Amino acid sequence: MSEFTVRGKFQARDGWQEFETSVNAENENVAEERTYTNFGGRHGLKRTQVEIEEVEGQ
Repeated sequence: MSEFTVRGKFQARDGWQEFETSVNAENENVAEERTYTNFGGRHGLKRTQVEIEEVEGQ
């Protein structure tokens, strides 16, 4: 597995907030899916409330 840096923004109570997170995944698509899963599980956000702008491999 490789480490990917995922950048984007999510919908918070007071507007959109930017984020940058590191994810271990097999490829960029899996890194995106894990990011959606993490935001859904930790923050209760739906996919429409998370916008991924960039996925960068290390």
